[in-house]
Amino acid sequence: MRTGKAVMSGVVDLLVRNARLQGCGDALADIAISDGVIAKIGAGGDIDARTTVDARGNLVTPSYVNPHLHLCKVWTLPMLSEAALEAYRGAGMSESAKAIDLAAAVKANYDASWIIPNARRAVALAALHGNLHIRAFADVDTKARLEGVRALLAIREEFRGIVDIQVVAFAQDGIVREPGADKLMRQAMEMGAEIVGGIPWIEPTAAAAQAHIDFCFDLAAEFDADISMLLDDVGNADMNTLEAMARQALARGYQGRALAHHCRAMALYPESYLGELTELLRQARVSVVSDPHTGPLHARVKELLSEGVNVCLGQDDISDAYYPFGRNNMPEVAFLASHLLWMTKAQEIDTLYEMITTRAARATNLAGYGLEAGCAANLVVLDHASVTEALRFHTPPAVVISHGRLVDLDQMRNLAQPGR
Repeated sequence: MRTGKAVMSGVVDLLVRNARLQGCGDALADIAISDGVIAKIGAGGDIDARTTVDARGNLVTPSYVNPHLHLCKVWTLPMLSEAALEAYRGAGMSESAKAIDLAAAVKANYDASWIIPNARRAVALAALHGNLHIRAFADVDTKARLEGVRALLAIREEFRGIVDIQVVAFAQDGIVREPGADKLMRQAMEMGAEIVGGIPWIEPTAAAAQAHIDFCFDLAAEFDADISMLLDDVGNADMNTLEAMARQALARGYQGRALAHHCRAMALYPESYLGELTELLRQARVSVVSDPHTGPLHARVKELLSEGVNVCLGQDDISDAYYPFGRNNMPEVAFLASHLLWMTKAQEIDTLYEMITTRAARATNLAGYGLEAGCAANLVVLDHASVTEALRFHTPPAVVISHGRLVDLDQMRNLAQPGR
């Protein structure tokens, strides 16, 4: 059984009994939690607890992580036509930039007053499904202004202690091609956004794309912030902003702090270039977030994994211009990915589960994440005894534990209803 150095004395706050742990076969364990931290994991014994949960031999794992969600845009699809969706997916994804321009129409009416209720509903769904960590993007440009950032900062505070939200100030419409976005990005960071978000491939020239990358790294260094960039999200084998970002991460000493999203052009890269790029990603410790369910092209997930590059999965969108579905259910995302990526062998299914837990936590630099003594007590108690069954049914967990406390799932169901 897994044990650790955390000290346990007296009565613990919460005890999860009869838990099945990954990699431990049929042996069951008890998980003792105090002060929001896992105090002990081991064989059943005499432990007094204020609250006890019986896992009934089902799987208990760390909570889920969504490293990519455009939270300021959730539930906005009814405000738009399907033109952006058609442009994003059509013609081999060669018109992705057109799709972004079409989707920008919703931002003419951006206001925190309606973004907050939409985001609240999406985050409540996350809690209900055991997704307790979200890297949430807020568009920052002259159309959206700072309304999305303002809304997500409010939601971050509202759900503090339940769902941990990393707010990304995201230059969705570019830096060079969107005069004034640079000043708004700095204001967003001053307001409290934690991550600098970029999309350099949207710029009109390679030089402008490099200037976009340089600006994001400069801003991140100024605020000691991590970086998330949507890269090469287009059907064009000549797009190489992923390489440019990785090289900048090495040059700036930002290894492990620059996260790459989408990278769909990678599907078209020749093998020789892919090999060189993979080695560069390893050196820069760049993780890749793939959202294969939201577009017909996707990063070369299996090849990256086989070469030691960390890859994880994101929800990306919930009922917006790019994707009509989504509910912050990460096992559902992994279920979809298993088919799209043909990852259906037992070891591959285990890897998919890592891609929504430990690998996603590593990509977003979550501190204290895991299922060891001394880790933060953010856990899901499932209704299933195996990872395969968890992905097969992708039903909400029986119990969700956030920071050592039981999440009120009835409250989350209520908040997740339309109009709440």
